[in-house]
Amino acid sequence: MKVYPTESIRNVAIVAHGGAGKTSLTEALLYNAGATKRLGRVEEGNTVTDFHPEEVKRKVTINTSLAFCEWKDNKINLLDTPGYADFFGDVLAALRVADGLVVVLSAVAGVEVQTEIVWEHADAHGLPRLAYINKMDRENANFHKALESMKERLSGNIVPVQLPIGAAETFTGIVDILNLKAYSYQNGKAQEIPIPPEYEDEVNTIRESLIEAAAEGDDELLMKYLEGEELTEEEIRRGLKEAVAGGKVIPVLCGSAVKNIAVEPLLDFIVDYLPSPAARAGKSSEELEKEPLAALIFKTLADPYVGKLSMFRVYGGTFRPDTTVYNANKETEEKIGSVFALQGKNQVAVTELKPGDIGAVTKLSVSATCDTLTTKAHPARLEGIEFPEPTLPVAIRPKSKGDEDKLSNGLARLLEEDPTLRIEKNNETRETILTGMGELHLDITVERLQSKFGVAVEMSTPKVPYRETIKGSVTRIEGKYKKQTGGRGQYGHVFLDMSPLPDQEFEFTETIFGGVVPRQYIPAVEKGVREAMQEGILAGYPVTNIKINLADGSYHPVDSSEMAFKIAASMAFKKAMEQAKPVLLEPIMNVEITVPEQFMGDIIGDLNGRRGRVFGMEPRGKYQVIRAQVPLAEMYRYAIDLKSLTQGRGRFHMEFDHYEEVPAGIADKVIQAARAAREKEE
Repeated sequence: MKVYPTESIRNVAIVAHGGAGKTSLTEALLYNAGATKRLGRVEEGNTVTDFHPEEVKRKVTINTSLAFCEWKDNKINLLDTPGYADFFGDVLAALRVADGLVVVLSAVAGVEVQTEIVWEHADAHGLPRLAYINKMDRENANFHKALESMKERLSGNIVPVQLPIGAAETFTGIVDILNLKAYSYQNGKAQEIPIPPEYEDEVNTIRESLIEAAAEGDDELLMKYLEGEELTEEEIRRGLKEAVAGGKVIPVLCGSAVKNIAVEPLLDFIVDYLPSPAARAGKSSEELEKEPLAALIFKTLADPYVGKLSMFRVYGGTFRPDTTVYNANKETEEKIGSVFALQGKNQVAVTELKPGDIGAVTKLSVSATCDTLTTKAHPARLEGIEFPEPTLPVAIRPKSKGDEDKLSNGLARLLEEDPTLRIEKNNETRETILTGMGELHLDITVERLQSKFGVAVEMSTPKVPYRETIKGSVTRIEGKYKKQTGGRGQYGHVFLDMSPLPDQEFEFTETIFGGVVPRQYIPAVEKGVREAMQEGILAGYPVTNIKINLADGSYHPVDSSEMAFKIAASMAFKKAMEQAKPVLLEPIMNVEITVPEQFMGDIIGDLNGRRGRVFGMEPRGKYQVIRAQVPLAEMYRYAIDLKSLTQGRGRFHMEFDHYEEVPAGIADKVIQAARAAREKEE
């Protein structure tokens, strides 16, 4: 395969809301550029970039996939990204390594939620972009309505460079405003036709705004334009290229990926107007090649049969096969075998990758997503990727006993692949908690555990790690353990004081005198109390915030032992708990919710319904940030409910703050449920 210099590379992420046709457009781009011999279809499960079993089954993109094509002596690396919020981490990874975006919109739906969200991230990353209004062949397709929704809801100077000829079943071609030409399409082939007379006025008006946008891309051209001089065709193109690269203008194209209408002009636009990695870096190919090697791993795929596949982008130097590189994050060397360009699931071996190019390697032993591959002599460390925080937790356990190791190994491999998954073992509830971005994300993770690693799991809502404490104080509560069998007996005898300790989990003291409990048995008394604290008397939850004082006791010179005093202490502790007004405690979380202003009333009403307390609000750009404290028991499904309340625009973060007494009515239900569960186990 030909090696392309940095100036002749375009790294383009295809982004959109789910269902706008990203994968179909990627497929059409590859087909029109001659990278494939047939036009695959999502419905038939035979596209280049949706090749994972769960993608074929569900007909949605779940992973960012990489494919490439060659056009006008340039190499275009296409990153086909997911369109659903649950997989937004993959979109952010693609944005990190792309130099430009093609934002796909449906001509029927216009701007949708994920379009807005990805657009905001593109603004934050300063990424140049083109927009492509797809599905012009569909019923109810409306180019002008979709364009209007862009101008209303998205930032930037959005200017059409094409107009569709017809719509829905009458959609046959496009008018090229920039070149003042029109094309009709038959079986994907373009034929030039005269511009239909009814389009001439609109074309002239839009062309004038295009020329103005082009002039704003270059100071010299702007002066010329303002002085009333006409810009040449070459100047308009140059100015437009600079305006697009600087994010000052977003050209809008249109067509139908499925019908293969007006896809070639998009290839032209990608090559002619989106910047190369060299242009984005402000350096020449030669300068970038002379730099020490620096490559960022932006995605990892774990396969139990093939092993690990790491996708990376080269930022400096040249990446070659059969070499040794240095992982700057792990501070260790990695051996590189073959280096590939990826065409979906197919690997195409390459002799080298120049700066700016994207490729893949297999079987790296320690390297993971966000790591920099560089040289030990001149180590570089590239900025990683800030992945979104997963917020929907479930408890998981293997369906078959004895599959715990398989589950643990499978999860470890999936965590390598997906940085938006979290796994933790909750020692209090003895559950394995898997946290993901949403229901679909978790469902697919569980499917992958079954299909890739052969372990079937059950999911359930996590248990709340309640605790128990006391509100009252009691003194001299007796615990006496006396057992006489043949031979030596057992004897331990203590009196305990118990009181609340609000700011500390536990404190043990003793005020005995006269050696009524010998010194060597006092640690056994504390140990007996600590063990008894693991299971409170209300619902079997751990006990916290108490002070225990050993006040008195007695012993037997022959029969007393550490074990006897431990049991006596445990007996006294349980009696004391019963008399000291025991209560149930629940974890209270600090929650920060970021939502568009129009949803504020709904969110605050919902928080009140969750027993939440709102502490404050502050604007952050066009969003409002709400700070509140809410019981954890009310938050396990919040990721789903927030998505529903805000049409997918809200996000939240929470962390533990403190424990608080559970209201009596709720506490009774929790206690009854815990006792019923224990009886069932017994």
